[in-house]
Amino acid sequence: MKILLDACIPQDLRHKLSDHDVQTARFAELHELTDSDLLDAMEGQFDVLVTTDTNLQYQQNLKERPFAVLVLRAKTNRLPDLVELMPELLGAIGRLKPGQVREIKTN
Repeated sequence: MKILLDACIPQDLRHKLSDHDVQTARFAELHELTDSDLLDAMEGQFDVLVTTDTNLQYQQNLKERPFAVLVLRAKTNRLPDLVELMPELLGAIGRLKPGQVREIKTN
């Protein structure tokens, strides 16, 4: 599974996804794009976008996109808070379908 970590996600989270092909938006040189340009650039390159942007699903039409989006909602977007979501994130990755948006949040 090819995963893109949005610019709002700490880069070190990629180490927690070592079973997958993970790139950060910065490494892929996509970190300065607007949301719609980022989504366009992802097509054919990635299977999943991981973000903390809770508005993305309301501002963009994601249903027709050939990739899924995972929205992480933790207390902050700092690595220790996002790591708490890893078990659910890892479980969700394999079940996602293109165009699907899944929100994962702390209890």
